[in-house]
Amino acid sequence: MLNKQEKLTGWLLLFPALLIMGLVFIYPIARAFYLSWFTENLGTQLQPVFAGFGNYQRMLGDGRFWQSLFNTSVFTVISVSLELILGLGIALVLNKSFFGRGIVRTISIIPWALPTAVMGLAWAWIFNDQYGVVNDILTRLGLIDTGINWLGTPALAMTALIVADVWKTTPFISIILLAGLQSISEDLYEAHRMDGASPWQSFYQITLPLLMPQILIALLFRFAQSFGIFDLVQVMTGGGPAGSTETVSIYIYSTVMRYLDFGYGAALVVVTFLLLILAVAFTSVMLKKVRA
Repeated sequence: MLNKQEKLTGWLLLFPALLIMGLVFIYPIARAFYLSWFTENLGTQLQPVFAGFGNYQRMLGDGRFWQSLFNTSVFTVISVSLELILGLGIALVLNKSFFGRGIVRTISIIPWALPTAVMGLAWAWIFNDQYGVVNDILTRLGLIDTGINWLGTPALAMTALIVADVWKTTPFISIILLAGLQSISEDLYEAHRMDGASPWQSFYQITLPLLMPQILIALLFRFAQSFGIFDLVQVMTGGGPAGSTETVSIYIYSTVMRYLDFGYGAALVVVTFLLLILAVAFTSVMLKKVRA
């Protein structure tokens, strides 16, 4: 048990970090929550006018908001699911002993280390309908006669975004899962094999249960990051075509920076923040159950 002096010392050491977190995290959220109760746009000459629940009531009938929320949900669910499956497969491979494993591990993390905006620009060129690499490969293989407008077709544009995001962030999940795999004792697998278990049974009965905490942690981080995706979408599609790839973050950016509707933009931020809190709380509860 810590005595009072040790507890006081611990809080004093934590105070600078807590102060910084308050300045960069708590204050902006509190400010957005306060501003969401006011109408502040060009119609009010950028002066705050108390609106009560007006901004939130407006949100209920805002089709563009619900469309952006749907787009964000589709992007998050599909991309995170693919990243988990591919990341687990890569982690299993990197956990094996083979020549040059250290080099392969280093190379595999490169996509995650690249700046998202730069990577998004590269993928926009790759999916370009006139001189993109994807269309060139498909044409050479005889699969298409003319270039496909990947970023100009709603369903294909979302597909391109998901492909780019999966390529970049799968290494992040694989590294987390690899750390979890390396903490599992080889003796467990050896004992399981002696009992006549197949590799699939060992994976299902040993690897997955012991790896579940790392899986949930990876899902927690990636869900929060994917739900707040901005830079990749902004660089590749800008939310188009026709709003088919517009995420909540892009919509908030347009509301605040393009239309100067600060009150409504703040309400969008608050609702998005609460949705993320609910998702994080649900994942945290699941994590505690797994660890129990």
